[in-house]
Amino acid sequence: MFTLIYRLLFNKHFLMLLLVANFLGTIYGYYWYKGQLSNTPWYFWPFVPDSPTATLFLCVLIVLILIKKHSGLIDALTFTTLIKYGVWAVIMNFLYFIEIGYVTNVGLMLICSHSLMAVQALLFVPHMHIKMRDLFITAIWLFHNDVIDYVYMQYPKYGSLDRFAEHIGYCSFWLTVIVLVLLFILVSPRERPL
Repeated sequence: MFTLIYRLLFNKHFLMLLLVANFLGTIYGYYWYKGQLSNTPWYFWPFVPDSPTATLFLCVLIVLILIKKHSGLIDALTFTTLIKYGVWAVIMNFLYFIEIGYVTNVGLMLICSHSLMAVQALLFVPHMHIKMRDLFITAIWLFHNDVIDYVYMQYPKYGSLDRFAEHIGYCSFWLTVIVLVLLFILVSPRERPL
């Protein structure tokens, strides 16, 4: 069963479909942040739209697979950011539902789309190969992003949840630790020529 799924996943036509879907989602994601980005200093821009940047990494990974190339750093960034920001957004939406007292259609759409981000990260694990330097650079990127988000307060704004920013930042730190541990376990770093 899993062999069939992976054979389908790495079929050129299916990869093209995934690429188009994720590319469109990435564009929509950056558009979603246009209001916040317009009020953000330019030097923080790369660290504000977390989810679209994660799907952009996935688009690059898919293109690399299609042209039979490989980058351990892209593998590591794709895996960790898809899971971290996919899970983060799902948690934020559930918390937002609790905060406002009802469920929104937009929130449900965000839960579905961000859950799929995390699922896609896991589906691509058989393709991924990283080295220790890829893990190290990815850890720097993620922790740096957490600092920009919760020390410089450039985190993705989420309505009335802003008042819980310190707690959300703390959880975000531990999400970073968890995804790095998952990366190490599921995509074991190995020193080998690529």
